[in-house]
Amino acid sequence: MIFIERAVVGLCRLMLWLSTVVIFFILVINTALRYATGSSLQWANEVPELLFPWLVMSGVVLAAAHGAHITTSFLMDAVPATLRRWTAIGTWLAVAALYGTLAWATYQMLGIVHDEKSPILQIPGSVTYGCVMGGMLMLSLLALKSAWNAWQSQPVERAPNEEAAVPEAHW
Repeated sequence: MIFIERAVVGLCRLMLWLSTVVIFFILVINTALRYATGSSLQWANEVPELLFPWLVMSGVVLAAAHGAHITTSFLMDAVPATLRRWTAIGTWLAVAALYGTLAWATYQMLGIVHDEKSPILQIPGSVTYGCVMGGMLMLSLLALKSAWNAWQSQPVERAPNEEAAVPEAHW
């Protein structure tokens, strides 16, 4: 299961860096052209718009993989360790199913948005929707990994004032 997380994180890091670097260089070159010649590349506004969803979705998946999303755990801290474990398993499976449902719904929309083309480069709208679908699939895989981690972990009781350390709650 660690292979899945490494693959997802590696792919998202690559997409994050590539999209950021390409967006940055296009904007710098286009700005320099505007100041130097008074004209700009027509397609230079369109490419960052197409890459921005890839940048955002990569960041969302990376945040999930690193457990950087907001969580509330005060209710789980009040229940016995065994119940925490089973609740974590059930919750992660539900999260995986919901992300899978979103990915499936997005997949079904690909044919509809494929006919929408960007004005200059004529890139189909399905490229952006494919990014969202891929992100939802990766989030679903990470949730399944978290459910597996919760399944493999042994319930540990802790003192009432001890800080909650719930490894199964982080991707």
